[in-house]
Amino acid sequence: MTAPQDVAPHRGLAPSTRTLISLAAGVVVLAGVYFARGLFGPLALAAVVVIIVQPVRGPLERRGWPRWAATTGMIVVAYLILGALAALLAFAGVQFANLVGQYLDDLAKTVNQITSWLESFGVEGQVADAVSSWLDPSTIAGLAATVGGTAMTVLTAFFFVLAYVIFMAADSGRYQDAHARFGVTRPATLARITSYNSGVRRYFVVNATFGAVVAVIDGLALWWMGVPAPAVWAILAFVTNFIPNIGFVLGVVPPTVMALVVGGWPLALGVVAVYCVVNVVLQVLVQPKFVADAVNLSLTLSFFSVVFWTLVIGPLGAILAIPLTLLTRALVIEGDPDAGWLRYLSGDTSGAPPAEPAPAKADAPDEALVTPTRTVSLEASTGAASDGPDGDEPDRPTT
Repeated sequence: MTAPQDVAPHRGLAPSTRTLISLAAGVVVLAGVYFARGLFGPLALAAVVVIIVQPVRGPLERRGWPRWAATTGMIVVAYLILGALAALLAFAGVQFANLVGQYLDDLAKTVNQITSWLESFGVEGQVADAVSSWLDPSTIAGLAATVGGTAMTVLTAFFFVLAYVIFMAADSGRYQDAHARFGVTRPATLARITSYNSGVRRYFVVNATFGAVVAVIDGLALWWMGVPAPAVWAILAFVTNFIPNIGFVLGVVPPTVMALVVGGWPLALGVVAVYCVVNVVLQVLVQPKFVADAVNLSLTLSFFSVVFWTLVIGPLGAILAIPLTLLTRALVIEGDPDAGWLRYLSGDTSGAPPAEPAPAKADAPDEALVTPTRTVSLEASTGAASDGPDGDEPDRPTT
């Protein structure tokens, strides 16, 4: 019995050849994005911000505002969002650097205690050295310096983002006429663009809402438990909520280390317990349902996109991973009518055909096999009754 084969029209190059050419072209494009990541990252962030604030234009124009005034309103809202994020990141970066300098000696003592405790249980030296290197004060100090340098890089890119927002917001007003001009000739393309913009907006609205709730609860819990700088860890919880799958881990480690330094293991375990209850329930159990409805991406692809886009464009890629993956799918896969199965693998089941029902298991013999036998038996019995003595012809009346 031969295995089933995919049915697809064979046009031009072989499918394997087309796949290799597409992969090679993708590598070339990604290499260009990697080398231009200093330009591409702020551009992508500005595009996402403009997409988020685009709904502001409609109500303003319906109130009678001219197009230039509605565009100005969009720019103001976008600047408020970017300004608030920049202020939060700057505050958290400065506080984190001060915190490291203040508790550096206590951190060194904690590292020595952990190393001695591991060695008392017979843990090999390599494991103890690895743990001590992760918590080494010089490593933490270097991390603080890296955070400060990253903050300066972000602030530098921030000015480019502000300029991009102005230009993109102005162009978005002109693009509103696209449906009236090309709705008949390009309906599928405009539908994909509209669906992409809507998905990006829903994704960030859902993440911002859940991130704010998680940040408030974590900040209040850490303040009540006496962990230093609870506002810093609350901001970190809010920002890492935009990083799919691994954001929870990135948000829980720093406050746990700080709790270990100032309060020992009981306080550190208490911080982990609070994060597990609050963040796991909201971020792992509740939020993915709303995110899945917004973007239709599989969990595997979501996790891979974080690692991939962080490698390509840097730390900003972790936050923009989902929008960039959605854009890639819209440009490469959704426009190809033969790539419906790739959309299905990525998590989008809207274009997949309905599943065929499984054949019912027959308990009785198949009627198609039984009926011919019965018919032959019936004909044989009838012929035996009506044939003549020789069995070839029926009896005829004699005169």
